[in-house]
Amino acid sequence: MPEELFDITDEHDQVIGQLPRSEVHRQKLLHRAVHVFLFNKHGELLLQFRSKNKDEYPQCYTSSASGHLSAGEDYHTCAPRELEEELGITAELEFLVKLPASSDIAFEHSALFRAYCDAELTPDPGEVEYVRFFSLSDLKQLMDESPTQFTPPLVALFTWYLEHYHAELC
Repeated sequence: MPEELFDITDEHDQVIGQLPRSEVHRQKLLHRAVHVFLFNKHGELLLQFRSKNKDEYPQCYTSSASGHLSAGEDYHTCAPRELEEELGITAELEFLVKLPASSDIAFEHSALFRAYCDAELTPDPGEVEYVRFFSLSDLKQLMDESPTQFTPPLVALFTWYLEHYHAELC
């Protein structure tokens, strides 16, 4: 199977070239990713525990669904694809924010989408070791106590989310 091809971007998220995934990560070049925060009817946020086979941040918690944009793909096309590939569901997605790429968030321009769904999940075992719902307050506490258990993009996006939607937890 050929290696994924990613768009390389500048600091303004303008495409300046394309390279294989391994080269983009090895050289720490700016590129694009999406993240989906999936909530259940109780307002709990689903996180996935990444497979031990992942090339970056194995066996860490990350967003409900997340992934890189393929070369030429846009954020609004990638988000539902990742949700279906990783969790086996479709849901209405709401775009919330795009954080600029930086070394703090794995050199990824990170677009965040939100969805609500109580459908049965079928996580992809190649990507996801297991999934778990967290209350926002429990997740904030765990993240404060053990930040290395979480991917850097998740930490940045969850911090942004709390500041903008649940300031009382900050």
